[in-house]
Amino acid sequence: MVIGILLALLGGTLVCLQNTFNANVKKQVSVWSTTMLVLALGFLASFAAGLAFEGTALFSFNAEPWFWFSGVVGVGVVACVTQGVQSLGPSRAISLVMVSQIFFGLVWDSLGWFGLEQVPFTLQSFLGVLLISGGVLLFQLGPAMEEKVRGRKRQTGASRTVKVNG
Repeated sequence: MVIGILLALLGGTLVCLQNTFNANVKKQVSVWSTTMLVLALGFLASFAAGLAFEGTALFSFNAEPWFWFSGVVGVGVVACVTQGVQSLGPSRAISLVMVSQIFFGLVWDSLGWFGLEQVPFTLQSFLGVLLISGGVLLFQLGPAMEEKVRGRKRQTGASRTVKVNG
């Protein structure tokens, strides 16, 4: 379990790093050029690693044929997240991606879709998604709310005049 947690944390770090890099590449070229570059380099790297670690077993596919097309979904992932990071910044975009992943993961687990074992929908899991979503909302809106409060304090402080007898 510890290895799984560490790998998930490393994966999250790598996703954020990749999306930050992708957004910087997209500043120079189109989103489609960025997506093509990312997925082509990813293919080459995973192909080389697969051959090195698995040899010819790399070519043994045991999944349902429609699951083989998840790379096509990857095109949408890279294109959408790259543009989201460029528009919102890494922390905001990735936090929204995270909420979306958790929400849809809960829905698909609960419904048993896409070959997943059906997991009962519980009040605890729903409250967990709400709590995480609330934290992300606070994270997103917190700085803007603080700035509004500071702005109001400046306005009310500036409108007050102090009368000095002299």
